[in-house]
Amino acid sequence: MSGTAPGTEQGAGSSTVGGGTPGAGHGGLDGGDAGATVRAATSANSAAERSVTVRVPAKVNVQLAVGGARPDGFHDLANVFLAVSLYDEVTATPAAELTITCEGPDADKVPLDRTNLAARAAELLAARHGISPDVHLHIAKDIPVAGGMAGGSADGAGALLACDALWGLNSSRADLLEICAELGSDVPFSLVGGAALGVGRGERLTELPVGGTFHWVFAVADGGLSTPAVYGEFDRLTEGVAVPEPAASPELLEALRTGDATALAGALANDLQPAAVSLRPSLTETLDAGLAAGALSALVSGSGPTTAFLVKDAESAESVAAALTASGTCRTARAATSPAPGATVLG
Repeated sequence: MSGTAPGTEQGAGSSTVGGGTPGAGHGGLDGGDAGATVRAATSANSAAERSVTVRVPAKVNVQLAVGGARPDGFHDLANVFLAVSLYDEVTATPAAELTITCEGPDADKVPLDRTNLAARAAELLAARHGISPDVHLHIAKDIPVAGGMAGGSADGAGALLACDALWGLNSSRADLLEICAELGSDVPFSLVGGAALGVGRGERLTELPVGGTFHWVFAVADGGLSTPAVYGEFDRLTEGVAVPEPAASPELLEALRTGDATALAGALANDLQPAAVSLRPSLTETLDAGLAAGALSALVSGSGPTTAFLVKDAESAESVAAALTASGTCRTARAATSPAPGATVLG
């Protein structure tokens, strides 16, 4: 989910990194190599038939403040991201040409052509280094498809890191983040993980400190919602209204810093939620069911239609997930924790 112009999920731009304090469970935003782990994983594989697998997390927007539409169709954002422990895995293997396959829930809804962000990531990285993007990318999906949890962005970041390792490019983190920002507004955070404030279209990141572990339940809806359509509905609903400049909530940032789930529950906010509910009124029933089951707070995740429920602890997550599944208001419900690490080479 991002400040996306109608009809597109991509925009040009470059990522600039702020000086936030690193939070728990995620990598830094330094300008050095992508990491010794990447180089070690690459060298450990055979030169001929090696493959590289990268695990990359979903995200939830604990605050999504949206400004009015800009002349270019995008929206300025104050987007507080948290990476959560639902993951896709992207495996890159040498091939005669660029190909993509996919498995997992709703894999049939994932494009397997050059419109896939994973394919575009491979092409941009290869073009930057003057090589051909001859790679097979296999995506193992576990992040809901078109669910407002940045699954497509995660796959783009995962493919970028996997190809960089497979091809032995050793790109700096700054270079990878620049390519991520060119791919789309949410892709830089998918690479970084942890917690961060995204401004501009959401691609300019400042890391945020997190003082503990937060427990979540995510209710997966039937079907998806188009991000451009949700932004279009936001524009319709706010037509003629003075939309304030987006800004991060000090109370929410403090709740993250201290690890206070009750305070965070009181500060959760998503300016796109009315638009998502307008397009999918049944989301109200899901939100109500989770709150009735004991969730501390509930909101639509990003542009939806996945709904997110902050809960007290792991035991509460199990009971809320069971209640949501039994309610019949969603297809399935998944427990997860945050913050989670960003894109990580597994081997």
